[in-house]
Amino acid sequence: MVRRAFWQARIAEAWRQRSVVWLMGVRRVGKSVLCQSLPDIRYYDCELPRVRRLLDDPEGFLRDHRGRRVVLDEVHRLPNPAEVLKIAADHFPDTPVLATGSSTLGASARFRDTLAGRKAEVWLTPMVLADLSDFGSADLRHRLLRGGLPPFFLAEPLPERDFQEWLDAYWAKDILELFRLERRQSFQRLVELLLAQSGGIVEATALARACEVSRTTISNYVAVLEATFVVHPVRPYAAGGAAEIVSAPKVYGFDTGFVCHHRGWDELRHEDLGRLWEHLVLNELQAHLGRPPIHYWRSKHGNEVDFVVASRGGPPTAIECKWSSGEFDPTHLRAFRRRYPAGVNFVVSADVETPRTRRAGEITVDVVSLRDLLERLMTPRPPRRRGRRDRA
Repeated sequence: MVRRAFWQARIAEAWRQRSVVWLMGVRRVGKSVLCQSLPDIRYYDCELPRVRRLLDDPEGFLRDHRGRRVVLDEVHRLPNPAEVLKIAADHFPDTPVLATGSSTLGASARFRDTLAGRKAEVWLTPMVLADLSDFGSADLRHRLLRGGLPPFFLAEPLPERDFQEWLDAYWAKDILELFRLERRQSFQRLVELLLAQSGGIVEATALARACEVSRTTISNYVAVLEATFVVHPVRPYAAGGAAEIVSAPKVYGFDTGFVCHHRGWDELRHEDLGRLWEHLVLNELQAHLGRPPIHYWRSKHGNEVDFVVASRGGPPTAIECKWSSGEFDPTHLRAFRRRYPAGVNFVVSADVETPRTRRAGEITVDVVSLRDLLERLMTPRPPRRRGRRDRA
């Protein structure tokens, strides 16, 4: 069993904050195996009838496990999962509980209590850079093509049929049971379209026409897909200027392997790497920062910045993603900084080993690896003083 040290540490830290931890992530991202790899765990799969019977009396169950660490995998299979977790948080704080599910807690009617203030959350994303060494591979191209779901990453040969089997299971076990949506064909058509055009701006009218549903239904479907981590809308960063895109989101698919599959790619060309690298950077930001306000920026003149991380009350951090650092063109960052002068600028590239700083006209840009980017975002530094040359 692979020991995923990064995620084990995240769970341990979450348990230091709260006795109840909600481990969430898409189907087959590795939640069950990760739980079983934790030391000193009593593991229970709530899909099994005998486990559900044990939890008919949650107080008795928790009393029998007092002081032990308990995993309740697929907890949404219980008739009233929120009640079990609430009792654990309120009356058995000395019994750490790790509960798993494929959606945000409270995204469906199955959870009548979101446990606000009673739980910590860990979002298990597809494989991050720290996982590659644990899985015995440092091949970024393999990670981009196969994706970050461990069974897909490890499989030989490329598991073409598994992608459709995953989508079928997602509909049957996550969507029907938790959300009770209808019109499977329209829903799956939307998933296929969003994965095929992943990273692009969503045009709801065109999607509604292609899926033969209303714009309102498209909005509802996208909300369900976001709640179950299958797509990630990235909304524009804007102060309301007339020259900025202010409402249309870009939507990213959850995994590069599924993006490649729905684009029909069985090998990667150089021109494919940049967009997939952008997906990987977003995945790392989500894994390390949770759900911070990650945006993109685009002007109506065509200038665009891949990601803008906006901390509350602080200046925006601008991030450009380039597979090769030599492909960086400072035009877009300079346009952004004329509108938002304060903040740090990063170019994150796969070919950078040693961070460096370069001038690009009136701005300063830090060219870094993905690991260096994450370290700097996790340990913010004081903003640079802006001299005359730094003023837009």
